[in-house]
Amino acid sequence: MAVFLLALSAACFLGLGFVLQQHAAQRAPRADLLHWRLLLDLLRMPEWLLGTGFMVIGLILSALALNQGEVSLVEPLLATNLIFAMALARVLTRQTLGRSGWAGVVLLALGVTVFIVAGRPTGGGPPASELRHWLVIGTVVGLTLLLVSFARRLPLFEEATLLALAAGLLYGLQDALTRTTTQRLDHQGLDAVLRSWQPYAVVAAGVVGLLLVQSAFEAAPLRMSLPALTAAQPISGIVCAVGFLGDRLRVTPGALAWEVIGLIAVVIGVVVIGRHPALPGTTGPSGSTGAGGSGGTGGSSDTDGTDSGPEPPGPSDRPPRASAEENTPGTGTSGPTDTG
Repeated sequence: MAVFLLALSAACFLGLGFVLQQHAAQRAPRADLLHWRLLLDLLRMPEWLLGTGFMVIGLILSALALNQGEVSLVEPLLATNLIFAMALARVLTRQTLGRSGWAGVVLLALGVTVFIVAGRPTGGGPPASELRHWLVIGTVVGLTLLLVSFARRLPLFEEATLLALAAGLLYGLQDALTRTTTQRLDHQGLDAVLRSWQPYAVVAAGVVGLLLVQSAFEAAPLRMSLPALTAAQPISGIVCAVGFLGDRLRVTPGALAWEVIGLIAVVIGVVVIGRHPALPGTTGPSGSTGAGGSGGTGGSSDTDGTDSGPEPPGPSDRPPRASAEENTPGTGTSGPTDTG
């Protein structure tokens, strides 16, 4: 029961932190995208600092949950952070939950429940070989690099989704390495932890993941990034846990079928919630965007809703691309219309 409470509390703080961070990141200069100066600019924004404080609390709680439970158990529970994010975003946008919102919540909750009941995650499996250990880590890191490289060639809306996917892969790997670190701390002490590479890899994955996710938050509305982040993290974490941590799932044909169904339900629920009008930037019934949908990545808007046009692009090593605002319905621009 403690693992469930810790994981759900972590999801709550993470979800609230993500919403506050995105509200701040959308106001950062577009030229900061995927540059370390983005984090320096965000450090001067009180709203981002508050969101980061919530995220840090969430990470601490998730580390405590990972210390007491298997990664394959904790990760699906952390995916519920999107529900808490929508709750805060609903307050900001004053949107009701509606059928689609409830459908997403039910799908996500049922998917998590089905996966846990069918898989019955347990630890204590045989340790993975060194080759398998590094093969799993190398695969996750390699996929992350490919996603980032491909994302830089896409319009900002699509780039935000791929950057969030890459951050989710890193966060899943970070969770698996966090469990390794806490286990070593319990059994061998702090001195052994400081002499190992895992805690430093945890910090590196967290910092790079933070840059990726803040760039995704800056590039486009929350609906384009948070669902991808939330869906990728548990899948990556479970793969790492089974791959090199010795986590075990039931592998009978019936159990595997239900585990796959559970994960599919989680992903669909995440996507449905991510497209809900309560999330900032999602198109509502009137065709207008929610709070935060047009800030930072394009031009500024006057109080009467008139778009003053996109800002001149800052210096960048990439050719100019359509901004997120140019893809947002209702801004009055002639760019392509996002029907999502």
